[in-house]
Amino acid sequence: MWNYLVQSFSINPATGLVDLSTPVIIVLVVAGFMVGIINTFAGSGTVITYSLFMLLGVPPVVANGTIRFGVIMQTLAASATFWQNGKLDIKKGLWLSVPIILGTILGAQIAVHLNQDVFKIVLVVVMLLMLFFMFYDPKKWLQEQLELTQKRVSLKQHLMFFTLGLYGGFIHIGVGIFLLAVLVLNAGYDLVKANALKVFLVFLYSPFALGVFILNDQVAFSYGLISAVGNVFGGILASHMAIKRGAGFVRWFLVIVIIFFSIKLLFF
Repeated sequence: MWNYLVQSFSINPATGLVDLSTPVIIVLVVAGFMVGIINTFAGSGTVITYSLFMLLGVPPVVANGTIRFGVIMQTLAASATFWQNGKLDIKKGLWLSVPIILGTILGAQIAVHLNQDVFKIVLVVVMLLMLFFMFYDPKKWLQEQLELTQKRVSLKQHLMFFTLGLYGGFIHIGVGIFLLAVLVLNAGYDLVKANALKVFLVFLYSPFALGVFILNDQVAFSYGLISAVGNVFGGILASHMAIKRGAGFVRWFLVIVIIFFSIKLLFF
């Protein structure tokens, strides 16, 4: 159905992209809104706008750069909401931002060399393993472990967050889920506070990734900026819901996202 709608739109022969019209703008904003909600609660929601951009004629590498506009705006809005409600550990976030930003810059630089077929299989295996651990020891996802959250950032954590930044710079999709896993299982945060720290870290590193893609002329500005409007409102709504409903609700939302994202990677 969507392919039929895209074919009915006007395509610019010079760029190969679908021209912006009222229906296209509405679809971009609505998609951005959905992504803002999913990414703030869990992660991997960016696959929606990533796919949409490609359907509109954007090459995959350019779509990879274009999604960063929405990511920046949604995480800025969500971070502000979490901070206003006392859920954001800014000091820890700033320490962790150093390795993740370095990894992001490197990951974005080599994004065009990513073997996506092999990586998809690895990604599914890791996500399904994480799903197992969420049910194997659910208390770790629901209760904060103060003895871990109050520790200084270790060398091991620097390496882990550098690796996460490397992946986030590569393709971004799913990085939020991996960040949540590390922030809960290694750093000791409950899911709500881990969510707050996750969106803050993504906000800090995403401008660096966007800068790399802009310098390499791999960004479709109009699509990215329009969808970012929806991202903002989705991020605000989801952050309020996460605070209000607590870690248990976020955990089940995360489970659903992991299942659907894994199915998509395997069969679509």
